[in-house]
Amino acid sequence: MTEFHQGFVERHYFLLRRLHSLSGIFPIGLFLLLHLTTNSSIVWGSWLNQAKHGHAGVETFQHEVEYINNLPALILMEWGLLFLPLIFHAVLGMYFASTGKTNVERYPYQKNWRYTLQRVSGYVGVIFIVMHILSLRFQISFGGLMPSFELHAASSSTAEHFQNGAWGAFASVFYMVCVLGLVFHFANGLWTAGITWGLTVSVQAQKRWGYICASLGFGLAGATVMAVLGFSMLDIQDAQKVEQAIHSGEVASQLVDGAN
Repeated sequence: MTEFHQGFVERHYFLLRRLHSLSGIFPIGLFLLLHLTTNSSIVWGSWLNQAKHGHAGVETFQHEVEYINNLPALILMEWGLLFLPLIFHAVLGMYFASTGKTNVERYPYQKNWRYTLQRVSGYVGVIFIVMHILSLRFQISFGGLMPSFELHAASSSTAEHFQNGAWGAFASVFYMVCVLGLVFHFANGLWTAGITWGLTVSVQAQKRWGYICASLGFGLAGATVMAVLGFSMLDIQDAQKVEQAIHSGEVASQLVDGAN
């Protein structure tokens, strides 16, 4: 078959491979890093900050959530820096996964298992991310499995879902497994990106880069567990009091500023 008759992907395979790996690192991987850092602030916020209204973790998480949601041109940023790159990465990734072959059963080596887990975590990740976005933006709960997020009650509404939601403790397990799958997909994809871009040619270079990627993966996995457990163990009534105190203080300050 001549090059003229080959499909677009086949003709530009190496370029698309590099763009696919790049989009997985930036902006998608960067967003995952920031997202998990924000969510885990429900725990680390109590370690680093002092409480003004009663619970530093709740205050920190509420501040981060409202800061993000009040960014200028948020919709344009979401589509330009997240949704479109995510669609590109997911569609191309599913094509590569569907055309690739594994030999895990015949050659059960570590690389083959990682390749298989990369594909599986990619499929699961796409489904979870779609559900996550639809639940946040359009309040589609998928039978109560996904949380109904409230901007001004970010901590208590999330904790309510994990502790008293329709799916009970399974919601926490579901979230943790799906997000840990995304963490593996990112960390392992970051390692393979070094090979794709020709940055880690030797075996030793691949091993060193592997240690770095594994350390990052374990760090993000720790943030995932920290976030889920933090919301699962959070005192909901205490969180509601803190959120009310935060917003009542903002209203009071606005009234004072208006009077002046």
